[in-house]
Amino acid sequence: MGAPAPDMVAFVIRGPITRADLPGLCDRVSAQLAERGPGVVVCDMGGVEPDAITVDALARLQLAAQRHRCQVRLCQASDELLELVAFMGLSEILPC
Repeated sequence: MGAPAPDMVAFVIRGPITRADLPGLCDRVSAQLAERGPGVVVCDMGGVEPDAITVDALARLQLAAQRHRCQVRLCQASDELLELVAFMGLSEILPC
């Protein structure tokens, strides 16, 4: 018998994301994750512009998720966003 599947939480992130949005976004995600056990956070990135602020937001979300023993996975991310994540050296911590 295999290990049970991890709990999954889904978030839809819409843009544009500004620097001023980052603390609130992380606070909302952290509050929801505090109520759950370890698992996977699936972020639907379909409506987000590929820019440095978006990658910053994703890195912060991954850090917040790790504090709650979770991991962020990207979903519906554009090729441009994935290329930017790779360019910034974050592909391993922000998998698709």
